[in-house]
Amino acid sequence: MKGLRRYSRDVAARAGARILSRAALALLATACGGGGSQGPPAPIVTVAAPVRRDVTGFADFNGTTRAIEAADVRARVPGILESIEFTPSAAVSEGDLLFVIERAQYQAERNETEAALRSAHARLALAKSDLERVTRAARTDAVSEQDVDRATAQRDEAAAQVLSAQARLDRAELELGYTLVRSPIDGQVSRNLVDVGNLVGLSEPTLLTTVNRMDPIFVYFEVPEILILELLKLVSEERRAGLAERRAEAEEPPPLDESRREEVEKETEGRTRVLVGLADEEGFSHEGLMDYIDNTVNPTTGTLQTRAVIPNPDLLLFPGIFVRARLLGGAIPNAILVEERAIGSDIGGKYVYVIGEENVVEQRYIEVGFKQEDGTVTVTDGLEGDETYIVEGLLRARPGLPVSPMTREQLEAERAAEATEQAGEEE
Repeated sequence: MKGLRRYSRDVAARAGARILSRAALALLATACGGGGSQGPPAPIVTVAAPVRRDVTGFADFNGTTRAIEAADVRARVPGILESIEFTPSAAVSEGDLLFVIERAQYQAERNETEAALRSAHARLALAKSDLERVTRAARTDAVSEQDVDRATAQRDEAAAQVLSAQARLDRAELELGYTLVRSPIDGQVSRNLVDVGNLVGLSEPTLLTTVNRMDPIFVYFEVPEILILELLKLVSEERRAGLAERRAEAEEPPPLDESRREEVEKETEGRTRVLVGLADEEGFSHEGLMDYIDNTVNPTTGTLQTRAVIPNPDLLLFPGIFVRARLLGGAIPNAILVEERAIGSDIGGKYVYVIGEENVVEQRYIEVGFKQEDGTVTVTDGLEGDETYIVEGLLRARPGLPVSPMTREQLEAERAAEATEQAGEEE
C-alpha cells in the first residue's frame, strides 16, 4: 500500500513538473515576443502556521439506541382476554399485573385436580391400613406371603397415584397463574396489542405488549477496525502512563503479581468514554462508557460492532432512534494540527501546500489523524510543525510557482486600509 502511495506521489510530482515546464516555456515565449512585458503578479494567498497543543483523539459515528432489557409479554394459555390492567407508556415493575385472561375454566380444572389429589390420599391411607392388617395376619400364618406382596403393591400404587395427582394439581395451578399476565422486568410498557374480548394463545403464544428497560440504554455503532484499534492503543498507553506515575509517587509500590494484574485489568476494562448527541442537538449531551466490542470484523464493511452504555434517567433516549456517537481516545501530547479546509487530496493521498524558499509553493503529502471540534485535524506524518501552509486561495496556488503569502490578520488590515483610502477619495 505504501509502495502504491509513493508511486502515485511520483506520478503526481512528474505531472507537476511537466506543467511547470510548459508554464516556463510560455513565459519565455512571452518575454521574447512581447517586448519585455512582465508576467502577472503572484497570487495572494492566506497562510497560517501549524498549531501544537495537547488534544484528545476522537471519531464520530452514527449509531442506534437499543433497550438494555426488552421483553415480549405473551399469552401462555389460551382463553378470552378479560381485562387490561395498565396504562400505555406507564412505568411498571417486575411482577405488576398487565392482563387478565378468563380464569373460570382454569379455576375449575384446579379444583378438580385438587379433589383428585385428596381422593388419591384416601386410597393411599386405605392401602397402608390393609398392608398393616395383612402383615399382622402373616405373623400367625393366617394369610400367605402372596397376600402380603399384593397389599404392598397396592400401597405403592396408591402412593404413585398421589404423586401423579399432585403433579396435575401443580400444573393446573401453574396454568391458573398464567391467566394473570405480569410484567417480567422493570421498565416502560408499550400499548396493548390485543383488545379485550379477543381469543389469545390458542395456536401460538399471542404477543400482548412489550416492556423495555431504558435506564441505562445501549447505543450500537460500527467502527472501522483500524480506527478502533488506534483509539484503544492511545487509551492503553495513557492508562499505562498513569499507572506508572501512581507507582512512582507511592512510597513502597506493590509488585504487579498475578492478582494485582487481574485487579488492574478489571479496573481499566471498558473505560473508553463515549459521547452521544441527538439529531436535534448541536453538541453531545449524554456520556457513557463503551462496554462491548465484537470479536469478529464484518468482512463486507471492514467494521466492528461496538456498544456503549449511556445513563438515561430522564428517559430522553428511546430504543430505535438514530444518534451521533463520539468515541473518545487517549490524550495526544504536543500534536500538530492544521485547518481541515487546507487539506487537499489526489491520487497520491492527502496533502497541504507549504510555502518554501522565495515564496514558492511546495506540495507536501501528509498523514492525518483525528478531527477536532475547532475545524482542525491532527497530522501524524509529513509536517514538522514549523512550516507555513496555505489556508485560503488553494485554487490560485500551483506547486513550483511563487505566491504572495499573507496571514489572515495582514489581509484584513490591508482590506481595512483600502476601504479607508477609498472612503477618503469619495469624500
